[in-house]
Amino acid sequence: MAEAHIKGNPEPVEIRKIFCIGRNYAGHAKEMNAPLPEAPVFFLKPTTAIIGEGGIIRIPSISRDLHHEIEMTVLIGRGGNNILKGNALNHVAGYGIGLDMTLRDVQSDAKKKGLPWTLAKGFDTSAPISDFVPAESIQDPHALGVKLDVNGMTRQQSNTDDFIFKIDELIAYISQFFTFERGDIIFTGTPEGVASAAAGDKLEAQLLSPSRTVLASLRVSVQ
Repeated sequence: MAEAHIKGNPEPVEIRKIFCIGRNYAGHAKEMNAPLPEAPVFFLKPTTAIIGEGGIIRIPSISRDLHHEIEMTVLIGRGGNNILKGNALNHVAGYGIGLDMTLRDVQSDAKKKGLPWTLAKGFDTSAPISDFVPAESIQDPHALGVKLDVNGMTRQQSNTDDFIFKIDELIAYISQFFTFERGDIIFTGTPEGVASAAAGDKLEAQLLSPSRTVLASLRVSVQ
């Protein structure tokens, strides 16, 4: 059973569903040669993709091009469907940082053939996550920094203010089609700067306050 942890709360939360938002930063859409979406684009990962602090990302033998994608994560604390945008943030239990690891060559091949690319996104260890900061301690979730260092060098850095679709919009939209449950996680999309990660790499992801204080961090390695 995969679990999420909220800082200051000794009780873990069982992770249910993992929603991943695609193309939620204009810069990333541009670098992927993809149009800006008119509505949120999302896909699912299984809970077996989850690893935590100190975990190891294992590259399946079918891929030679693993990519990192840093993303702010949102932990749902109260479920529901057809959630109103104005009430959406009341369903959030916490905010964290995560990595949407992607087998880019496998994904590209599937896209060319018009096939699903679940394998490229949902393989075991493809969803590293940090612990979550309690939602009530975050004044504005759309004013936070996201930063990824690989082997001590910054690869991705942006701000949640650059989201195309804000968190309340994402929750309201998804809840029209999927009932949210306590323990669901939303990966909110990655900024530009995605690149290859190789065996032996050390990745450090951070969620930063407006004053650049580290709110949540995650350190994992690739094997």
